[in-house]
Amino acid sequence: MPRKPNPELIDDENPEWTDADFARARPAAEVLREQFGAEAVAHLLKPRRGRPPKAARKRAINIRLSPEVLQFFRATGPGWQTRVDEVLKSHVVRGAKRAPTRRRGARRSARA
Repeated sequence: MPRKPNPELIDDENPEWTDADFARARPAAEVLREQFGAEAVAHLLKPRRGRPPKAARKRAINIRLSPEVLQFFRATGPGWQTRVDEVLKSHVVRGAKRAPTRRRGARRSARA
């Protein structure tokens, strides 16, 4: 015996589709193209997956900081890594002199 329909779920303004309704149905791209044009439809129906990518993505790295620097920034609370990034970025923007580069594994020379 079939279950009785729940009267609270019956919507007169949005009735269940019949076979005739499905036969008359057209793809959204067709209907929207008539109303908005092909270019708008191509943009609207373009497949997108997940969150949009950010313009400039940050990279995860390992860096050694002195205890004083680490303590200072951590004491500022959540977002301290972002603040470290901002300080380093401002240093780069100011055009600070570039520190001389060393080859990986090379030891510093002892000064007398």
